[in-house]
Amino acid sequence: MNRKEFLTKTGLAGGTLLLARYPELQPADKKVRFGVIADLHHDIMHDGIERLSAFIKDMNQKTPDFIIQMGDFCMPKKTNAPLMEVWNQFKGPKYHVIGNHDTDGGFKPDEVVDFWKAEGKYYSFDRNGFHFVVLNGNEHNESKSRPGGYARFISATQLDWLRKDLEASSLPSVICCHQGLDNDSGGLENGTLLRYTLEQANQKAGWKKVILVLSGHHHQDYYNRINDIHYVQINSASYQWLGDDFKEIRYSEAVDKARPNIKYTVPYQDPLWAMIEIDHKGRITIQGKKTVFVGSSPEKLGVKAEDYIYPIVPYISSRNLAK
Repeated sequence: MNRKEFLTKTGLAGGTLLLARYPELQPADKKVRFGVIADLHHDIMHDGIERLSAFIKDMNQKTPDFIIQMGDFCMPKKTNAPLMEVWNQFKGPKYHVIGNHDTDGGFKPDEVVDFWKAEGKYYSFDRNGFHFVVLNGNEHNESKSRPGGYARFISATQLDWLRKDLEASSLPSVICCHQGLDNDSGGLENGTLLRYTLEQANQKAGWKKVILVLSGHHHQDYYNRINDIHYVQINSASYQWLGDDFKEIRYSEAVDKARPNIKYTVPYQDPLWAMIEIDHKGRITIQGKKTVFVGSSPEKLGVKAEDYIYPIVPYISSRNLAK
């Protein structure tokens, strides 16, 4: 029988409890649509405010259900107040993911949360019949054998919270984390455990509850499907970092003077972001953006493609994903 007949014959025309228990009965035409921007890196980009302003202007014109930034946004210092003023010009709900660079300069995660007025270091929310989970991938692994560099770990406490949060929700779920769960080159140290946790949630639910995982951090454009879950990397709004071997790169006197650290990067000429739409038939539509590199491409500069696993490109791919 169809949804209407089922509700009528069971005497549950209100449908709220039934839809919560049987998510497959959600109206097929119900959708959620949201804007995503990642890795703005305002603290080293000379034109971070202009890039964010372009995103916010576009979002206010297209009126998605909400917007979310995927981390490495800005440090919680007073000089970044003008950037937050731009962010807060969006007329709808706004959400934040903490990135590893947001606590540069000795700032604490709680200071970032307070400055951004974020929901928390990790949290979840519901929108249009979908469940969204925001993780904090910047926790410390206390093991002496952990790799050096920035912390990129999900603690046992947060993992336990995640399991309980997913079990408590009856809605199709989307996971957002700054670091990739599917990228062992700088992604979460315990990414395999996180992926297994999501797969267990699907198995326990008896249906595909977790449908999509979004990440930033890697400044690349790629997609993986692992055990029937979609993993999508959202490219940086600003650039690809090349490191000390490329510190002599120069662009223009104005750019170099405005942000000295820009010389370690290959910026994108225009800001990148994506619009994502998901419906209750499991269809995911990603509308990306394309631009070009400022100056020479990484290839021409001598970057070895194999060092980055995925290609360095100045775009976010448009994709149509399904169950």
